[in-house]
Amino acid sequence: MRNEALVGYLLHQRPYQEKRALYYLFSQQHGVIHGIGKKGAPLFMPLQLFATGKRDLKTFSQINIASQNIIETGAAKDAATLLQPVPYLESAPYENITGQHQYSALYLNEILWRLLPTEDPMPVLWQHYKESLIQLRQPLSANQLRLCLRQFEQHLFSELGFTLALAHDSMQDGIEADCVYRFLPDVGLVAVSMPTSQNNMPSEHVESATGQSLFVGADIIEMAKLGIAETTLNNWSRIHRQLIDHLLDYQPLQSRLLWQQQQRYQ
Repeated sequence: MRNEALVGYLLHQRPYQEKRALYYLFSQQHGVIHGIGKKGAPLFMPLQLFATGKRDLKTFSQINIASQNIIETGAAKDAATLLQPVPYLESAPYENITGQHQYSALYLNEILWRLLPTEDPMPVLWQHYKESLIQLRQPLSANQLRLCLRQFEQHLFSELGFTLALAHDSMQDGIEADCVYRFLPDVGLVAVSMPTSQNNMPSEHVESATGQSLFVGADIIEMAKLGIAETTLNNWSRIHRQLIDHLLDYQPLQSRLLWQQQQRYQ
């Protein structure tokens, strides 16, 4: 690409020389793109810029906060559209994400830059990411915040080719309400034998002898029926966490560690 106009969000950055940074940009046009540009680009803000380069690492120039019109109507179609910049060193036309919601936004950024392939356009996921950031700018209850994250994760799994099949177990047998199941990310739901005393307990209280989380069939049926809702949120959170950890090869998430530290000192 040569001086191609892009619109996107900054996912991650690292220092690169004295006045520049290595950026991971989630662009509307090409998905995640790596590039080098002037330091100072903000997180969680829609950016407009120019990208040049034939290799994996591009050169980013004229990085500015995108105008409201570009974000509302779609990507800039040509360079002329981007020649009316809003410099990011001036006051932004958007409210940024503040408080505890920042940890959630950092989490979304981290799973994207660590899991998405480079230069693979994902316009539908890009739109869901933009809408999630809009939600995170609003006052949200604890459950509303968790719903926002779980819904985005579901869109991400779909984009990566992972579908959570809740109607059948790994042997293609129907889920039975009074049975207990273990979720294995690369296999699916596996029926397990449990002491009779645990069969009627809610999923979050059922654990195997090895400490692994298990799911009661009745709760799985409710998850399949209602989707991600407040009544099913705890079980969706547990199953999503297992899948995220699997996709990350069980390497820790820095955003999750920051959140845990923040909760510890409250």
